Amino acid sequence: MGKDIQERQVPALEVRGLGKIYSNNGVDVRVLKDLDCVIQPGEVIGIVGASGVGKTTFLHIVGTLDKPTTGQILHFGQDVFSWEDSRLSRFRNKDLGFVFQFHHLLPEFSALENVMMPFLLAGEPVKTAREQARATLVEMGLEHRISYSIGRLSGGEQQRVALARAMVRHPKILLADEPTGNLDEKTGHKVADLIFVLNDRYQTTVVIVTHNLALARRMDRCIGLTGGRAVELDRSELREFGVGGH
Repeated sequence: MGKDIQERQVPALEVRGLGKIYSNNGVDVRVLKDLDCVIQPGEVIGIVGASGVGKTTFLHIVGTLDKPTTGQILHFGQDVFSWEDSRLSRFRNKDLGFVFQFHHLLPEFSALENVMMPFLLAGEPVKTAREQARATLVEMGLEHRISYSIGRLSGGEQQRVALARAMVRHPKILLADEPTGNLDEKTGHKVADLIFVLNDRYQTTVVIVTHNLALARRMDRCIGLTGGRAVELDRSELREFGVGGH
């Protein structure tokens, strides 16, 4: 993980003065405040902190699923929120991959059809979508489950399908929100192993929100959120930021 990172290269992700305010029944609630952080290409970064500090909000904003109230989000030096919506949508589909605690797969479709979706949404040929989806599912060790409906898959298999969908277009950045949080320890460890293998194989930059201590300790670095801001953490400080478990 984090292989061949060279000095002075353009960061994969640079967050400058990020602020986010939500309105709740007419009352402004500040979740993030003047948050700064830099993530280099190929790094695997953990985002940790107590419940409610804004970890998921942070992930959604850097993933362009939500907009900041203030500040800039630079992906490889580009201010993505300065782009028009159509360009931002294309960027999100091609260069970003998303995995969530609850897989958000489409239950009426097969594993293959779910993984084809990013290509189909981009207007790619069905043949290309099918070939790439099949190859990615095989890479995830799911060659025997390609035609299965989502309901016939175990929790771990469903999460691997979600990971395949996230990685099928070989995104530059993978964003994962508690990807092992809904799995038992053994299955969660297998999914985590796969994420690190993909990071090593494709040099994908990975940002993972987690409460899992064992997973957090495997990261290149961990960033803690507190008081709306980001702080670099030593591994000895992880439990102070709400990270526990095995």
